[in-house]
Amino acid sequence: MPGYIRLVLLTLTSTPTSQTPDATALSYLLHKHPDRVQSFDLAIGTATILYPESSAEKTTVAVIVDVDPIELVQSRYRRGKSGDNFSLGEYVNDRPYAASSILSVALSKLFRTALTGTCKSHPELVGAELALTVSIPVVPCGGDADLPRRLFEPLGWDVTAIPVQLDPHLPTWGNSDFVSLTLTGEHTVQSALRHLYVLLPVLDDVKHYWVGPDEADKLIRVAGEWLASHPDSALIMSRYLARRRDLVESVVDRLIPEQAEAQIEVPRPDPPLARLRIDAVSATLQRLPVRTIVDIGCGEGKLIEALMPHARFDKLVGVDVSARELTRAQRRLKFTEMSDVQRERVAVMQSSATYRDARMKGFDAAVLMEVIEHVDAARLPALVRSVFVDAAPQYVLMTTPNADYNVLYPALAEGEFRHPDHRFEFSRTQFGDWATETARAHGYSVEFEFVGAIDPALGGPTQMAIFTKEARTS
Repeated sequence: MPGYIRLVLLTLTSTPTSQTPDATALSYLLHKHPDRVQSFDLAIGTATILYPESSAEKTTVAVIVDVDPIELVQSRYRRGKSGDNFSLGEYVNDRPYAASSILSVALSKLFRTALTGTCKSHPELVGAELALTVSIPVVPCGGDADLPRRLFEPLGWDVTAIPVQLDPHLPTWGNSDFVSLTLTGEHTVQSALRHLYVLLPVLDDVKHYWVGPDEADKLIRVAGEWLASHPDSALIMSRYLARRRDLVESVVDRLIPEQAEAQIEVPRPDPPLARLRIDAVSATLQRLPVRTIVDIGCGEGKLIEALMPHARFDKLVGVDVSARELTRAQRRLKFTEMSDVQRERVAVMQSSATYRDARMKGFDAAVLMEVIEHVDAARLPALVRSVFVDAAPQYVLMTTPNADYNVLYPALAEGEFRHPDHRFEFSRTQFGDWATETARAHGYSVEFEFVGAIDPALGGPTQMAIFTKEARTS
């Protein structure tokens, strides 16, 4: 097959247990006959399934994926890109060689019925736990060889992750970002496939297709039974959903009620930090003597949504540089259902925090919630001029990550930012110095608060500055 790279990406082996003494039960549950080699077309190549061995003592199924690198790139452009890439990275990458979201898609295509927990010929096997061994020769893990253990062990797997050398003939070059992964344990076939389906893309931390709201629905459907209680649930949700905060929040909001309906006891987590920020900013605005508010960098309008029920606010305007985010804000705020009076009170407009815009003048308060860290440091003076000189509201509320707190996030490597689009993250001292100097230079005073769980030594995860314009003295 010219242009294709062929590699056995996964084998799944079953051996007898007291519950399932015949290892060929695996073939019934997978709905694939051991004597046949079957191939299925994927959007980016071909998936093939075959049985290297099939007996009552040991049955092994192998999944082979043939990836067409050109079709992979074209597919990603048709669906919309997910992840950060350099130009040649579209063509020169590890997609055809390593387990990833491509393998997850292949598993769902090959074993769709098994993933739903259906076996009409042997229904008694669906809930049976088989002694299973999963072997995947090349798994990306970003150089963190401990990550597979953290992800799979809480689900009942024994994990062996052996780092793959960059070149076995040149051991001094060290290890690559990949491991050879083996999982062993007693699980139902449905559970095993679901674990792989969710966690392989999490290990890879890249999806080869566009991540939209349907992915959040899929995560709830496939991982809802165990995700909330997993010690790395936040990491799993963030990576599986391509760090889309809106999708992660939707999963968190829905996960616990669905578990409660299933009568699964799961401790309810603290509200997500994004929710706490909105609550903190909203509470601050309610105690200040303000009636008109502009939310600069409003995103999909969650703060505006939180402020709308408070009649004391006469004018609420959301501003964002992204037309796509503003469209989502209009949907969230139900613009199509608004009366003319409501449209006079609530509006959105496209603009940038770093450019002068007369439409942002005349408001009592301006909010920049998690905005400044997305601006290049060299552009911060332009943002300051736009907000504190040109718009010059009576109050400015600004939130930003506290970099000191990052050491408490185990998924963050040293020096890594919380979001790939962050240009910097201020420590408490850096933010305090910058905000104090900004206030002094432009006739404001400033107070500081933390948002979120406060660590005695490191402060809170989010730091908030409240700027107040000082009265001029003659």
